[in-house]
Amino acid sequence: MLKNRETQVYILLLALALVAPAVVYPVFLMKVLCFALFACAFNLLIGYVGLLSFGHAMFFGGAAYISGYTVKVWGWGPELGILAGVATAAFLGLIAGSIAIRRQGIYFAMVTLALSQMVFFFCLQAKFTGGEDGIQAIPRREVLGFIDIKSDLNFYYVVLAIFVFGFLVVHRAIHSPFGQVLKAIRENEPRAISLGYRVDQYKLLAFVLSASLAGLAGATKALVFQLASLTDVTWQMSGEVVLMTLVGGMGTILGPVIGAAVIITMQNYLAGFGEWVLVIQGAIFVIVVMAFRRGIVGEFIAWWQRRKA
Repeated sequence: MLKNRETQVYILLLALALVAPAVVYPVFLMKVLCFALFACAFNLLIGYVGLLSFGHAMFFGGAAYISGYTVKVWGWGPELGILAGVATAAFLGLIAGSIAIRRQGIYFAMVTLALSQMVFFFCLQAKFTGGEDGIQAIPRREVLGFIDIKSDLNFYYVVLAIFVFGFLVVHRAIHSPFGQVLKAIRENEPRAISLGYRVDQYKLLAFVLSASLAGLAGATKALVFQLASLTDVTWQMSGEVVLMTLVGGMGTILGPVIGAAVIITMQNYLAGFGEWVLVIQGAIFVIVVMAFRRGIVGEFIAWWQRRKA
């Protein structure tokens, strides 16, 4: 019964996403979808493995740079550019994960932050990234040779398809035996080790999968805005995805999507307040944490369970 209701919710949300461009600017919707996928990727790591990464911007921004460079300079198609970005993010995830999973808690977070800062300074100094100017005017070539993504409306549905694919990958990973092992590691790692599971391998695989999906989001975002910049690899970007996940509901499948929508909407409609946007965001975050400790979706699920009981 629960799975049927969950499926109905997903179908309803997909239907709303299909008709959303009729009432909302497509570029805004694409930005929400890209960051929602980014937050889902991050949530896979913190919500289901219990690993807090402060360096996920290196996968998001690194993929954006590679995707933008291959499409603009090498003349690759968008689909190949995105795949190159995902492959780069997976490679970075393998290296960073191999180093970081040797530590736990705040030490893990600090290692990922340090590695992310190394990637940031590399992007700042490397010639192919354009330095502080970034990679601009990334062309929107046809996807698969026949889908014209110069039209924002056409590109929106391509981005929606990419998001649905990434969301389904996360959903399948969580509800598979692999996902159950990840939850066991989160709840009691010594017990998982005593049961014979190779915990480090599971954590590394989860880290690489999370990095790959973050790269998918970053590569897509670079093509949407035709720009890859240092903003994508800053530590603030890593903090932003943490905020999205906590506001929406850590450890819930839809929480990061809702959290990303809330944060991006706030940034868009509060832009007129200038630097005060950060103050307003901080105040709202404090209120949400105090009133909705499980996040928006987490509190809704808890209320629904109490109602049924």
